[in-house]
Amino acid sequence: MRILNIILLFISFNVYTQASVKSSTNITTNSDTSTVIALNNQAFNARLTNPGLTISNGNKALKLAVKLEYTNGIAESYRVIGIGKSYKNSIDGAIENYLNSLTYFKKAGNLQGEAKVFNNIGNLYRDIDSYKSLENFNKSLKIAKKLNIKDLQAGLYLNIGTANQKLKHYSKALSYYKLSLSMFNSLGNKVGVIQSHQNLGVLYLNLRDYESAKKNLEEGLAKAKEEKLINSAAAINLTLSSIHIAQKQFDEAESTIKEGLMFTRILKDEKLEYNYILTSYELENKRKNYFKALQYLQQAYKQDSARYANNISDKISLLETQHMQLEKQKESELIIAKQKYSQILFLASSIVALLAFFVIFLLVKNVKKSAQTNKELTRLNQEVSKQKDDLDRTNQNLEELIEIRTMDLKNKNKKLSEYSSHLSHQIRSPVATLKGLMLLENDNLIDKEEFVEQMGKCINDLDDKIININENLNNPNRSSLINED
Repeated sequence: MRILNIILLFISFNVYTQASVKSSTNITTNSDTSTVIALNNQAFNARLTNPGLTISNGNKALKLAVKLEYTNGIAESYRVIGIGKSYKNSIDGAIENYLNSLTYFKKAGNLQGEAKVFNNIGNLYRDIDSYKSLENFNKSLKIAKKLNIKDLQAGLYLNIGTANQKLKHYSKALSYYKLSLSMFNSLGNKVGVIQSHQNLGVLYLNLRDYESAKKNLEEGLAKAKEEKLINSAAAINLTLSSIHIAQKQFDEAESTIKEGLMFTRILKDEKLEYNYILTSYELENKRKNYFKALQYLQQAYKQDSARYANNISDKISLLETQHMQLEKQKESELIIAKQKYSQILFLASSIVALLAFFVIFLLVKNVKKSAQTNKELTRLNQEVSKQKDDLDRTNQNLEELIEIRTMDLKNKNKKLSEYSSHLSHQIRSPVATLKGLMLLENDNLIDKEEFVEQMGKCINDLDDKIININENLNNPNRSSLINED
């Protein structure tokens, strides 16, 4: 009886120890998970003021989430990194991270996460392809309504309004903006309120209702400065400067541009700075300071504006296709690995079963049949070797096929990228000259005959370059589209 009590005590102690260890492990895991969530929240909140910090904290969260195998944490980390990349105007990096995020949210069955990513992808397309932008916003809105996520719905109404404004559907845009502003006010979302006022200001500018535009923009600017959102303040100042120019308030426009450029240079936003240079050109041109206007125009065209061209839409679509192909390739490799493992397991089991059978057979039968048994084993080994050789040949063929297809895709991507860069480089010079001639003609600074002659030269130059580009593109013997002028 005493021995039985000792055994029971020992078992109870072991159970208690294991439970304590398990509880301690859960506490550590929950703590680490909270760290991932906190890092992602910090990264997201820094997106408007410091996108570099967004990317840095997102990468820290991703590293920890991967270590913990925390699927939702991995997905959200990829999403915030994509947001940071988009604010840094890195389109390739943004779409790659968004697609990775979408994959992990689907794996986790997280519909809310999927809705956020569709919204982010829609924002990426916003300045490039309004129809694709609306397609992704509507996917997100459908989920947001289903899950009753008010904050996301408000943001989506704002984004859908912007897409409609790009399509010049101004009445629809105004309706969505007002709905968004109302929801953000009721939710107490200050950032959303600022963005709503900013977008309403742009819309009223397009409608040439300058007073309403000013009212919304100035209210948004005051709130942006109060919240220290220099990204929003810089963008609002850009729109305000355009209104001042339209109303011939040139001193106010100059002051607004200076303040906006100060914010823009803190952000190191090349795209926004490029827009400010064009606005400065517009201001000096209206002032009839043509020499200074020409300096701004030359400065603008020195910058690499090709990254903001319409063909970015095709590039994003290509990256989406490439990502899907890589996902399918990974699935194929996983299936092949599972098949290989199953074959090896089946082969090993068969060999073990056969060996066991022959061991029993040898024990039952007498020693005289040992020679026959050895012969049978040799035959089986040869068959196994043959099957292994066949499997190796099959794997080698599959690897070669994958390598060929990957190389073909890279070549196609390279040729498309070269064509895009070459087209932008070749066409921009004569187009810039044509724009300069038009400005001179509008201000009567060039003779008609010289204007016609110079226009003819530009058109002939443009025609020659287009013919040259088409010949290079349609030449199947060329591995590269770029040639020297």
